[in-house]
Amino acid sequence: MISQRKWWFVLPGTVLLLVFLILPLISILWPTFYDGQLTLSGYIDFFGDSFNRSVLWRTIRVSLLVTLLCILFGLPTSFYISRKSAKTKGILMALVLFPMLINSVVRSFSWINILGNNGIINNILVNLRIVDEPIQILYTEFSVIIGSMYLFLPLMITTLIGVLDNIPGELLEASSTLGATPSRAFKDVVIPLSVPGIIVGSILVFTGTLTAYTTPQMLGGNQRMMLSTLLYQNAMTLGNWQDAGIIALVMIAITYLVMQGLNYVAGRLDRRSGGA
Repeated sequence: MISQRKWWFVLPGTVLLLVFLILPLISILWPTFYDGQLTLSGYIDFFGDSFNRSVLWRTIRVSLLVTLLCILFGLPTSFYISRKSAKTKGILMALVLFPMLINSVVRSFSWINILGNNGIINNILVNLRIVDEPIQILYTEFSVIIGSMYLFLPLMITTLIGVLDNIPGELLEASSTLGATPSRAFKDVVIPLSVPGIIVGSILVFTGTLTAYTTPQMLGGNQRMMLSTLLYQNAMTLGNWQDAGIIALVMIAITYLVMQGLNYVAGRLDRRSGGA
């Protein structure tokens, strides 16, 4: 009887998931496998196209680079903030989260103003006579990476701060007492203990970069297209819903594989910690 009542509690959520998530997803993906008969010809054509492959590799490359750079810049920043007093930490957290409060279109226009041919960076380079004429920064992979970092670095920092807050200060004092320099303590104590936060933050940043639309579209344009912009172009401009469904499944598969890979790494590290 109690078991039957539990089903009633989960029924509304299950119905919502089926109606608003599972069924629309099936309606998009099913035509990619069925064209009068079961077939994989759509996938063969998609991966056989060199343009589609270049967009796929660019998306994976940019997502990985943004994730690595967010770890590189986010870890020391998070550690610095986590060691501050509650009042200072609140101010710094507000500054970190500020980019996430700005509309994505406004944020991208700001970067266009900074990276464009008549933008701030090119004006400085030309006025200092470092270059003779403006260089191409906008509509490159570099501009997409910078814009994505600006967007997702706060996610990495807030995730890491939650983990670094739990590292006892006495542990760092003990390592200092034993002769470890601050950099050695950071490398041998802080980084290993922050691995769970790095893994969770990496999943958030990678999947966010992989599926972001506005930033790659406005800073990369059609010259540096990502999977999300290619999906939108096929669905809304070309009306090619079969290719749009294929791209959606590819993005889901990449996200799933990355999450499984990082969970596997986390599991291995947990077992090693338990063995120690």
